[in-house]
Amino acid sequence: MKTTDLQSIKNRYNIVGNCDALNRALDIALQVAPTDLSVLIVGESGVGKEIIPRLIHDHSTRKGQNYFAINCGSIPEGTIDSELFGHEKGAFTDAISESKGYFGIADKGTIFLDEVGELPLATQARLLRVLESGEYIRVGGQKVMKTDVRVVAATNINIRKAISEGRFREDLYYRLNTIPIQMPPLRDRGNDILLLFRLFAMQIAERYRLPRITLDEAAQKKMLRYKWPGNVRQLKNITQQMSVLSEKRVIDVETLSLFIPDDSDTTMPVPLQQSAPGNHSYEKEREALYKVLFDLRSNVGELRRELNGLRKQIDNANSLSSQAQALSAAYPMALESSQEHHDTEQPTLVEDAEAVEIAENEHELESLNLNDQERRNIIKALERNSGNRKKTASELGISDRTLYRKLKQYGLAKN
Repeated sequence: MKTTDLQSIKNRYNIVGNCDALNRALDIALQVAPTDLSVLIVGESGVGKEIIPRLIHDHSTRKGQNYFAINCGSIPEGTIDSELFGHEKGAFTDAISESKGYFGIADKGTIFLDEVGELPLATQARLLRVLESGEYIRVGGQKVMKTDVRVVAATNINIRKAISEGRFREDLYYRLNTIPIQMPPLRDRGNDILLLFRLFAMQIAERYRLPRITLDEAAQKKMLRYKWPGNVRQLKNITQQMSVLSEKRVIDVETLSLFIPDDSDTTMPVPLQQSAPGNHSYEKEREALYKVLFDLRSNVGELRRELNGLRKQIDNANSLSSQAQALSAAYPMALESSQEHHDTEQPTLVEDAEAVEIAENEHELESLNLNDQERRNIIKALERNSGNRKKTASELGISDRTLYRKLKQYGLAKN
């Protein structure tokens, strides 16, 4: 792939870095995207594996269809089959209706199965059948369902070790691993570490209106020597910590050692509570934290005011609706007659309520023969519905039994 095309992809997906291993992973993803081959992304936690399936979907023929990213490790074992493959109504206690599941909803689209190595063995067997034939059976069902889904999976575990331990099906591994993509750990990406640091430092400085931190030469070398066990996620967290807590804006080795270990071979981060010498002043750190807390409190206060305003609007609407329903129940035939005489102008519920209230206050309703009016309304409704009592009762807003009783009362019932 041309360098300009690759850089365009990086800009679109906010990918920072120029190491060969990263460029190779992106190149493979773009080459395999137009096909329907299964892809398995392998890499440590925090390396950014979730970017690859999104890139593959967006450059495939399925880009206009659904895309679902599912973390298999976060779904309980007892419900994961239902989540993925759906269930029939009554299949279990909470199955009050049928569900298509992700494979049903994502038909013609793409599913990204993150942490696929955490799937139970029974679910692995179901997944293998989908990959081989596009067929599956919902939980509690017997009918074979069909789906056309592109599957991209990712894992941060040693799959071969999991196979030898009986925790992962070997046949599923080979079916998923049609096209393998290896995402490099941060420690192997060289100067990408410094590029990412500058990006994260700039982002937090703009977000919280803080002076941007930089690294001196010695600190840069220390950053490059560190093993970064948490990869990009850890680098981002440490950059945020230094941006807020460090008094210095140019980070030297001494300051950096408060956040990452001096031992270049260790993979354990420095505990934050041990990061300050006894005579260190926290004045500027407190100011920065107060600023962040003040912004958060302002946002929370604004949200609370908006919610209170919405709550009042909802309460007022519910109150008006309850009043209108009560009036409609009390004078159903009077409201029906009113609607017939205003076919070209539909009054609102509030106008109906006001009209009835004025009529009550001026004792105009007492002069109406409601029984005659109701009888005429029933006759008209029967004519409109060709004598169908069920439709007539529905139109009048009364039950079939009530309509039958009124037909007998007014001598309209046919033997």
